[in-house]
Amino acid sequence: MAEQPLRILVFSHRPEVRESIINAIGRRPASDIGRVDYVEAAGVAEVLTEMDEGGLDLAILDGEAQPTGGIGLTRQLKHEIAECPPIVVTARRKDDRWLATWSKADAVLVHPLDPLTAAETVAEVLRSGRVPAVRG
Repeated sequence: MAEQPLRILVFSHRPEVRESIINAIGRRPASDIGRVDYVEAAGVAEVLTEMDEGGLDLAILDGEAQPTGGIGLTRQLKHEIAECPPIVVTARRKDDRWLATWSKADAVLVHPLDPLTAAETVAEVLRSGRVPAVRG
């Protein structure tokens, strides 16, 4: 029986940013990770709904999203969800890494995304298995 794909939430108000994140990571970030399926969210309400429903293995939030950025949203989620899945934040500037650290993000990716670095970072976070997703 085939393993169920991992679920990754990708949040940005801009479809081209979501697409660049998905393309950089790919459908299989590492040979030992298996296939991933992406759930796209354009707004905070969609992120909150997906996080509340559970079943996510990872969330990738755009730190530059408008009107609410992924950095502040990460901090909120890490404080409000007892078993929050790992979160990766994307930033436009390397200097913004400290903000992602403040937000309690599990990792940071800097635009423009390098596909090798992005896939490797996501694979490392998924391997850490901090909180397994609960599937219904």
